[in-house]
Amino acid sequence: MIRFIRTALFLLILLTQYTVVLAAPPVPTPLNGQWRGPLKLLGGEITIVITIVPLTNGTYYAALDAPQQRISRMPVEVELKEDNLTLRIEQAGSSFVGKVQDDGATLSGTWKQPGVNGPMVLKRAATSTQAVTRFKATPPYRESNVSFINPSTKNHLAGTLTIPAGEGPFAGVVLISDSGPQTRDVEVNGYRMFGQVADYLTRHGIAVLRFDDRGVGKSTGNYSTATTADFVTDAQAAMNFLRSQPLVAAYRVGLLGHGEGANVALLAAATPGRVPAFVVSLAGYGQLGSEVLRRQQVEIMRLIGADPSQVKAAQDVYQRTVDVIRQTPDNAVARPKVASLLTGANMGIDANMARARAAQLTSPWSRYFFDFNPQAKLDKVQCSVLLLNGTSDLQVSTKRNMVPLYKALRHAKRSATEYKLDGINHLFQPAPSQWPMINGVQQAIFSPEGLKLIHTWVSQETRPPGDPLPVTVKRPGPTRKTNRTPSITKARS
Repeated sequence: MIRFIRTALFLLILLTQYTVVLAAPPVPTPLNGQWRGPLKLLGGEITIVITIVPLTNGTYYAALDAPQQRISRMPVEVELKEDNLTLRIEQAGSSFVGKVQDDGATLSGTWKQPGVNGPMVLKRAATSTQAVTRFKATPPYRESNVSFINPSTKNHLAGTLTIPAGEGPFAGVVLISDSGPQTRDVEVNGYRMFGQVADYLTRHGIAVLRFDDRGVGKSTGNYSTATTADFVTDAQAAMNFLRSQPLVAAYRVGLLGHGEGANVALLAAATPGRVPAFVVSLAGYGQLGSEVLRRQQVEIMRLIGADPSQVKAAQDVYQRTVDVIRQTPDNAVARPKVASLLTGANMGIDANMARARAAQLTSPWSRYFFDFNPQAKLDKVQCSVLLLNGTSDLQVSTKRNMVPLYKALRHAKRSATEYKLDGINHLFQPAPSQWPMINGVQQAIFSPEGLKLIHTWVSQETRPPGDPLPVTVKRPGPTRKTNRTPSITKARS
């Protein structure tokens, strides 16, 4: 039981959704890419995928994927000293300690987790030539690398602008990523989520701007000190830049956000001034931030087989930690208290790690998100909203998030349409059995049904006056929409 409690408490790493580690002495070539390797378990083996991305402030963002267990973007702590590498995956109670070899092509060491202790070799994964061909080979639209400034922070944000063929002016949309530092394509294990969304929408007549998060890729700034509210200014800067493009109709530019990015979009739509023409929410949060994180902890504990008493014990420690942070606004006082709580809970970690955890849990993002209420400003939203969620999303439950958002918008007499997509996960992927075969290899895809719904809805919301109505998507069941003529039928499951 102690092992499960240790694992469960460290699900608190979800409080930050990203991992920042004190920068180690610089190495000639920072780790950057994906590494794969087999993890042998009783009764077989699974494939582990580790993605490591260097940030501009000298730290790393890393995540673990285990497709066979439906685990995606599980945070990983990176510690690199010369060629000595330590990866800690606290959500799974696991670690990897080894060496960086062959100029980064191989990570060789030992994998440890409850009941497993053995050698592991992770090999750098080659870039998917299929993905490159699919999304980079001379598309039937204009594509350019762009840069713009956030006037609030003076950061330079870099991105990709795609504009349909033709004279325009076109409707446009800015894509806003989920929690954790992301590059413009939001690539997860070879799956370029935003790359696919941008490609589809641009091919169907909508200009798209996607950009690297601050401090990531070619964008400047510091991601680790930003809060959800800070990201709103990045989204507004991107929206203003897209509106300024000569082939884009400024009054027809909206925002599409995923996860936390959806809440960023909704906050932007509730801010006085030049609001977006529309908002598309992909798995946006509908609960208080601390409750979202608590529910995620519960779901992952169930996934690893914890019993109800173990879940309750971990939840108690979680709540005590949150209470300490809320009651102690001064980090100089709060961090020693949190570190003491973590070590006193028989976590099996040393004092240095406890202090590092305390710093993460008292970061600006964490403090803001604990008390972030996604419903607080929905009555000020000044545009139509499309809400989409997958029924197989283990991170953002449709019932606990999309439904409350829809009800709050409806109560505030705001225009909203909601859809549940059967069998779709948090990354909006269908089941692997439905992925297409490209050159003999199955490729992860964004839900085709989701893409069609987004395009149809956005096309209607941005239809110039006098243009004929677009063809609607016919589906069973009544439309759940407020203050507007029904146009897209709500999917029921």
